[in-house]
Amino acid sequence: MSLQYPSLAETIPNEVAQVLSRVSPDEVDRLAEALTQSEKVFVIAVGRVFLALQCLAKRLAHLGLDVQVVGSVTEKPITARDLLLVASGSGESRLPVEIARIAKKHGARLALITSAETSTLKSMADVVVHLPCPTKTNTRQGVTSIQSMSTLFDQSLHLFGDILSLMLQEKMGLTNEALWSRHANLE
Repeated sequence: MSLQYPSLAETIPNEVAQVLSRVSPDEVDRLAEALTQSEKVFVIAVGRVFLALQCLAKRLAHLGLDVQVVGSVTEKPITARDLLLVASGSGESRLPVEIARIAKKHGARLALITSAETSTLKSMADVVVHLPCPTKTNTRQGVTSIQSMSTLFDQSLHLFGDILSLMLQEKMGLTNEALWSRHANLE
């Protein structure tokens, strides 16, 4: 395949669409329930995956959830009434694994968005959503991708977050005006 813009502009969105179409609706429903039943939601990931997860965190805040980004200077303490949401394609990223262990010691529940069928994080998770993508530990699993490394995972995570947010907005009966009222205004 020649790496020309027109062919890439068709291929890459098709890869993401394949991933999103293979996500289990039951897993998504369990994650939505865990998010809405938690007092606070903490988020952690690394690299580009963390950037995509922070987009979801922002959407959850627009929905009125108390969202904490792990490592932020204003981060609150985690408790047994809270949820730690981790995104890790491999489920083996060191920092999220260690943060998950700490959260579990405080009695928090763990939700994981991953590509891995088995992993350290999955073994600790209460709720798991699988995005079937190649990972750094298994480049041949999930949807076949022409993209570098595990790019397909962070792209799929970003759009998955927007889909999940729209589902939650409907479930919570929130209007767009309600979301805009929670939008940053120091712009």
